[in-house]
Amino acid sequence: MTRQSPSAPDFMFEPEVETMPRPALAALQLERLRWSLERAYDKVPHYRKAFDAAGVKPSDLKSLADLAKFPFTVKTDLRDNYPFGMLANPMNEIARLHASSGTTGKPTVVGYTRGDLDRWAGLMARSFASAGARPDDIVHNAYGYGLFTGGLGAHAGAEALGCTVVPISGGGTERQVTLLRDFGAGVLCATPSYALNIAEVGERMGVNIADLPVRVGLFGAEPWSDEMRTALDRRLGLKAVDIYGLSEIMGPGVACECDTARNGLHGWEDHFLFEIIDPETLEVLPMGEAGELVITTLTKEALPMIRYRTRDITRLTDEPCTCGRTHLRIMRVTGRDDDMLIIRGVNVYPSQVEAVLVGLKGLAPHYQIVLTREGNMDAMTVETEAAPDTDLGEQALVDKAGEVRHHIKSIIGVSCNVVVRLPGELPRSEGKAVRVRDLRGK
Repeated sequence: MTRQSPSAPDFMFEPEVETMPRPALAALQLERLRWSLERAYDKVPHYRKAFDAAGVKPSDLKSLADLAKFPFTVKTDLRDNYPFGMLANPMNEIARLHASSGTTGKPTVVGYTRGDLDRWAGLMARSFASAGARPDDIVHNAYGYGLFTGGLGAHAGAEALGCTVVPISGGGTERQVTLLRDFGAGVLCATPSYALNIAEVGERMGVNIADLPVRVGLFGAEPWSDEMRTALDRRLGLKAVDIYGLSEIMGPGVACECDTARNGLHGWEDHFLFEIIDPETLEVLPMGEAGELVITTLTKEALPMIRYRTRDITRLTDEPCTCGRTHLRIMRVTGRDDDMLIIRGVNVYPSQVEAVLVGLKGLAPHYQIVLTREGNMDAMTVETEAAPDTDLGEQALVDKAGEVRHHIKSIIGVSCNVVVRLPGELPRSEGKAVRVRDLRGK
């Protein structure tokens, strides 16, 4: 049986969706999950082959727990079926294509029907509203436009909410500051690292972003720590809110924090089903345990994703939120299991290093991790910058490096080299920050 595509409900401000009782939400998920599994099996040869190899069919799904019987999808599946082998619709029904950069091989290609784009815009509008944006806001959108999903995803969602959008994209940071000042935007969309860059350039221009009307920052596309949130709140004078997404699932707007609590991202469970697995055993973990986030789409037409392994390390909670929303919360992503570094036998995520650095007095919130090879061992050097208002003498920088090295060792448990550079010496981000430079093969 082929089910009809679920229609996009008018959910942007309707509490019956965002505060739906858990049993009703589970029933909705089950119905939509059956539709998604059937669509994947009937329309996508990859899924038919994968389901058959695993000995399961969509009719085997009797409860949400039965999803664990179905095989995972990984990024290489999209690359192996490049460019359009994972699409469930013919090309004359595909309204838009996005793709990854493909810097490490074939890009991953994602497609959207007109209905997919409408649902995406609606979920981004819901995310904006959750973050504290309102229909009369001006939204300064500094996410990159193009094949990257961030810029166009945020743009469509802000317009669906009724906002006025400034589609400035990334780069041209002095102009960003000028337009933030002149247009009086209430909402800033950017990667957190680029938002700090905007604040820094503003200071050099004599413009304090914290004095401007911008009050909400919708920041995503890269992992960031609570310490970074504190720096963003202070430097830009706004409320920094985390938003989560990935192009294989939809783009930004899969989950978003509320401005009430800012304590975990509300995953929009009427459109996505979330699991946490042990990345080694692949077993589903109980609620609250940390592991790898796995997402299944429930309403995607063009690109259904069944049990997609995101590689993001986090945990889920079903504890009530003070905002009243009942959807599960995805707690802050601490890193990716494929980004994890092993330095002298110690597992290290870049976000752990960030959490140490941003919390230390006298440092600017800019850093890079440089990996080298010393004999048979990997070595890590952390490069960071002194804050402009600190002692910039040679001995002071050496002393600060020693302090940072001690904190990293005591908090993370790894020995590393530390170099504290002068203000402005490290490269600045105009999009996703490059936190790790791997020189081990050079």
